[in-house]
Amino acid sequence: MLVPRGLSVYTARQPDVIQEASMTRAFVFPGQGAQTIGMGKALAEAYPAAQAVFNEVDEALGEKLSALIWEGDISDLTLTQNAQPALMATSIAAMRALEAEGASITDAAFVAGHSLGEYSALAAAGALSVADTARLLRTRGQAMQSAVPVGEGAMAAVLGLDLDAVRAVAEEAAQGEVCQAANDNDPTQVVVSGAKAAVERAAVIAKEKGAKRAVMLPVSAPFHCALMQPAADVMAEALAGVEINAPAVPLVANVRAEAVTDPDQIRSLLVEQVTGSVRWRESVQYMVAQGVDSVWEIGAGKALSGMIRKIDRAVACQAVGSPDDVQAALGAGQ
Repeated sequence: MLVPRGLSVYTARQPDVIQEASMTRAFVFPGQGAQTIGMGKALAEAYPAAQAVFNEVDEALGEKLSALIWEGDISDLTLTQNAQPALMATSIAAMRALEAEGASITDAAFVAGHSLGEYSALAAAGALSVADTARLLRTRGQAMQSAVPVGEGAMAAVLGLDLDAVRAVAEEAAQGEVCQAANDNDPTQVVVSGAKAAVERAAVIAKEKGAKRAVMLPVSAPFHCALMQPAADVMAEALAGVEINAPAVPLVANVRAEAVTDPDQIRSLLVEQVTGSVRWRESVQYMVAQGVDSVWEIGAGKALSGMIRKIDRAVACQAVGSPDDVQAALGAGQ
């Protein structure tokens, strides 16, 4: 959860054989919370390849998700089962626009995505088809929503405490219930997830322990904690029936914070990701340690860029969510 403020098959490349010229850039893909009405519409109007992505997602889902994205109500778009494929479609549309202007996924040393953004990253890198990704994310969204009855789970963003401190807070707050550090977003923001009463206790304890703020998030389910195990079981079955290819460039996986390319390992990690923590801060630090000093955020919003700047201010960030952004990124990338 981001706190507010296709079919091509590629040959896998290991980080040590990526040409030096592309070792400095990573492409990252946003997660839930970045959605807005109208996202991707300008890309679709300017680039036929971007429009084709939305058409493919509509066909895969058997509905006009694009109409909801561009003309619908934000409350409907924010529903997990809609937001997840919608954000993926917008990200891949932006990627196709970049490709239409001569860029390539192989311009990046790594891809990474925040939660559902990991699926967008894999689709962009050719590991998953766009159609399969749309169907998987629809299933994922429905499964995550139904795993815990509405009102029984919650999430809270703790601002001003590091991961170890928030883990200690969650442990103290649990009192026999589930309460976990779900998203390690940046050095100043860790999200806790679990049973509603436990998360509410964690918010109080965090403030007592020196947190600047502890904000209950407007989410309908407690993502990335043990309460999501029913959703993980659903995704294990769904992913077992989908072809996964080796990505064109390595994926820095949420739950490992390191690069992976093996399709079977990717499949396993996508299941683990449903209940596991999103190790975003460590993922960015890993990429920086491998030489990355430039990041393009592909898709809706700029939330990841904000996080990355807090993790390492030396990393140059460029959001790519509109035709103007495409031109700005390509100009900066020369």
